[in-house]
Amino acid sequence: MGFEWLAIAMFVGFFFILISGYPVAFSFAGTAIVFGAIGWLVGAFDPSRLLLLPNNWFGTMSNFTLLAIPFFVFLGAVLEKSGLAEELLETIGILLGSLRGGVALAVIFVGTLLAATTGVVAATVIVMGMLSLPVMLRYGYDKQLAAGVIVAAGTLAQLIPPSLVLLVLSDQLGVSVGDLFLGALIPGLMLAVAYALYVLVLAFFKPSIAPALPLESRQIGKAALAQQVLKAVVPPLLLIFAVLGSIFFGIATPTEAGAVGAVGACVLAALNRKLDWTLIKAAGHSTAVVTAVVLTILFCSSFFAVVFDSLGGKILIVDLLVNLPGGKIAFLIVGNIVIFILGVFLEFIEICFIAMPLLVPAAQQLGIDMVWFGVVMAINLQTAFISPPVGFSLFYLQSVAPKEVRTIDIHKSALPFMVLQIVVLLLVMLFPQTVRWLVDLSAKPVL
Repeated sequence: MGFEWLAIAMFVGFFFILISGYPVAFSFAGTAIVFGAIGWLVGAFDPSRLLLLPNNWFGTMSNFTLLAIPFFVFLGAVLEKSGLAEELLETIGILLGSLRGGVALAVIFVGTLLAATTGVVAATVIVMGMLSLPVMLRYGYDKQLAAGVIVAAGTLAQLIPPSLVLLVLSDQLGVSVGDLFLGALIPGLMLAVAYALYVLVLAFFKPSIAPALPLESRQIGKAALAQQVLKAVVPPLLLIFAVLGSIFFGIATPTEAGAVGAVGACVLAALNRKLDWTLIKAAGHSTAVVTAVVLTILFCSSFFAVVFDSLGGKILIVDLLVNLPGGKIAFLIVGNIVIFILGVFLEFIEICFIAMPLLVPAAQQLGIDMVWFGVVMAINLQTAFISPPVGFSLFYLQSVAPKEVRTIDIHKSALPFMVLQIVVLLLVMLFPQTVRWLVDLSAKPVL
């Protein structure tokens, strides 16, 4: 077996350090240092291989695709901190308030729009939790339905382009981020529609848990409403079209579109007289933190990978996955289970750098379409993100929820939406054209 046992011990040691709560980046680096030294002492690791790291890191820093991350994070931060997301939610709430479950539908609609604009989950869940949860509770919504809708709709940013998950996955999978964006669009909309249908059906059979807003709460003149729609709804829609449309129609790369979106968000904030240095500094700080976290984990994970590969760990795991009884089906089942379990405990960035380097080579050897595989993994990560007991979206909402909404209410609220996500995941796995159709359509030459 050689020194593969040392690679297995390295991975197990890394996992236990990780679940102890130690920062992910330092868990990667610390484990690599310890097991690299052990490997060197027993003759299993040549330290000269570490000389490859500067070239790898320089290549990462010059990766044009990853440059899209700070642009989209900045875009989302500006929309959140300027109050534009708040105005959007209030306006859609008035438009749909006459329907049973109208405010919940507004949350789903706005969650979809914000996902298609920013790709940032935390900001979406927190903003909608602060604004819409008290409103729904005041007008008699069931606590679990209200919380579940916010958690599920806010987490759509994990999947709907320009998702940061897809940006990081494109680098790990070695596929075009534009293809991943196209492939994820229909599954993302399928999820949004599934949430909306669930709310409508529930409101129809149990009107008391999702009532329409009282007339006085949604009474506004037609002229005033039209003006509010033009101010709060139309600009974000134009921004979404500018960002995603430029990518899908081949006018701009995702990075260039991200830059357009960042500037566009600033323009919208300026038109609403919300743009000042305080806003710019706050948005810039949020962007710097997220970008620094991504790059630090990436650098440390590449250090871990060099040592792990030298000890034969990567070859061992890939051989194990490729030779599972049942071939592709068994690999997909095992891969989804692993990603889901990791997704319950870890952020998507961490999972991408831990699991994907092990799953991707096996998927390629098995002839699996990598764009479809990436979208399947993204849906799985989204499901894990709202999974009790430690799904991150649950804690985002918990941080801003009123006192009457208990932790157990938030955790229970996610369960029906998890079922909906699993149904959509199975549909995407059974019908790959849900992912491939737009990708293949974009590849056809225009006559």
